Amino acid sequence: MFSINKVVRQNIFKKNGLALVLTVFLTVIASELKVVPFNGEAFRFGLGSIAFFLLILTFPPASLLLTGCITGIAVVSVRIAGDLLFHLDPFWTSVTNHVPAFLFYFLFALGFSIVKIERYKTLPFVLGAWAIGFEFIANSVEHFIRYWFLNHEIIGLRDWALLIGVAIFRSYFVVGLYSSITITEQKKRVEEMLGVGAELYSETLYLQKSMNHIEQITASSHDLYRQLKKNELHLLSVQALHIAQEIHEVKKDSQRILAGLQKITEIKKETPLLLSDVLQLVIHANEKYSELLKKDISFQLSISVDFETDQQIPLLALLNNITANAVEAIIQKGKIEVDVYEESLNTLFIIKDSGIGIKKEDISIVFEPGYTTKFNEKGVAATGIGLSHVKEIIHTLAGKIEIEPCKQGTVFRIHIPTNHIRK
Repeated sequence: MFSINKVVRQNIFKKNGLALVLTVFLTVIASELKVVPFNGEAFRFGLGSIAFFLLILTFPPASLLLTGCITGIAVVSVRIAGDLLFHLDPFWTSVTNHVPAFLFYFLFALGFSIVKIERYKTLPFVLGAWAIGFEFIANSVEHFIRYWFLNHEIIGLRDWALLIGVAIFRSYFVVGLYSSITITEQKKRVEEMLGVGAELYSETLYLQKSMNHIEQITASSHDLYRQLKKNELHLLSVQALHIAQEIHEVKKDSQRILAGLQKITEIKKETPLLLSDVLQLVIHANEKYSELLKKDISFQLSISVDFETDQQIPLLALLNNITANAVEAIIQKGKIEVDVYEESLNTLFIIKDSGIGIKKEDISIVFEPGYTTKFNEKGVAATGIGLSHVKEIIHTLAGKIEIEPCKQGTVFRIHIPTNHIRK
């Protein structure tokens, strides 16, 4: 236990140390890209504050105040070194000019450490408002010390207005950039969760069907037990009863698994998506799948109807399955077209591919469990449960599916009552 905790602490230390080094290094570099708004070069508006704010949002440090202090010291040290090496300024003059810059990073970090920056990461307008306040205070203190305290120069109204304007621009620029990064990451996670949810939904249907079979087998086993007992075949009747009991235990375990899977898929269905979002996820996932199989496949999506749906999981499950089959049916290069439109009270999904197609004589059996045309390199058949799942899902949505063979490839036509998938 001690060694495990020690390893965990070491990993945390390494992670925090890396975040600190990255923040300091990038902030120092960015701070040298500057705009000088006032007389002289001592006070500057650089990218350092933008980099610092963005980095502490993206890579939260273990100690915000310590990070601010070290960053401030590093920025001041680099500026002093630059003066001594390139401008040949006297050491004390350089120190006097640049030490006030330390106050900016210290005060900015102090402010966010007090209000707890993590609380406001999901509230961009509030986060930006806090950043404006802390940046204005930090810049004002630096400006005040540099020009009034050291040089006894008067701070004019224009100076204050400029400080406020820059604080507003830089703060909301960083918050906007950070929000776009987090939204992209959240979208990735949602796509992954929906993909997993769709797979789980398919397995849930399959498990439900298996449980129905288990129920029938349990009843048959118990009936066999009573018949054997009635005929005084004691040993066989006991064996039949034992089989019935074992099957009943399997059923109970399956029920617990099914309940857990249904709970997960129901949670994922609570947040509705637009139908167009679901279709984009299907296209995106299968573009990646075709790349994985090293196939050159173009996807074409045409959608003339759109609405919110809370059936994104079953729709993803069935559309992904058919589209993935289409990808597999294309030998090396081809095209998959997905058309979605409304006809009468139904929403129609037409999926057409330029693959090898399905034989006419096989169309009547392709939705049967066990049907497959796919074999691995050892000649072992695939499970063949994909299209049977599709048919089951469409049945739960009160829809129907048709297959049309064509000269090249296959066309799947899915009709689903719109009111069954519209939120």
